[in-house]
This record gives sequence, C-alpha cells and structure tokens, in this order.
Amino acid sequence: QVRLAESGGGLVQAGGSLRLSCAASGRYVMGWFRQAPGKEREFVSRISRSGITYYAASVKGRFTISRDNAKNTVYLQMHSLKSEDTAVYYCAAKDSNYVDRWDYWGQGTQVTVSS
Repeated sequence: QVRLAESGGGLVQAGGSLRLSCAASGRYVMGWFRQAPGKEREFVSRISRSGITYYAASVKGRFTISRDNAKNTVYLQMHSLKSEDTAVYYCAAKDSNYVDRWDYWGQGTQVTVSS
C-alpha cells in the first residue's frame, strides 16, 4: 500500500516562505495539488522520477519542487506567498508520467497566508 505523509504547513505572512515535505513509501511521479475553501482542487506542480518539473502558471517562479530519491521524499519550496495561496496542500503520486490520473493521495496540510 502506498503511503504519503505531508508535513510543513502552517501560518505565514504574505511575502514569506514555507517548505512542504512529502515522504512516500516508494519512488513515484510526485505532485502537489491544493484546494482553497469553496474551490476545486487544482494542480500546483509535479516532478518525474528523473527530476523533470512542471508548474502551474500561478506559482511558476515562486514555488520550486524537488525530490530526494534516497529518501523517497518530495519538497515544495514556496516563496513570495500570497493570500491566494491559502489552501490545503495535497501530495500525490502516480506510477507513470503518461497517465493523467493520480493514484495516491496524502491527507493534506494546511497553508494559511495572512495579508
């Protein structure tokens, strides 16, 4: 059974930084999604097993996804945070780059940006 465990959320002032971590029970294509109150869950970023990254336009240049394959851990470094970044952030994993569906999900971690 695949396990994903997020950590690192919290309260930060606008313009500040946070780093989220997600420890997986294996090596997968990893991604981050977020869901703000009253909104649908949206894609934030993903990283392949080899380290190829992709970002949503809303976070490009402010967020950086990375991974430590020795630890099966993916990180999301967030800078220049805005109030609109407030959401529950979910780590996700899938076996293949070539399918759209994400198979495994973490429990989520709250990020709150105060203005």
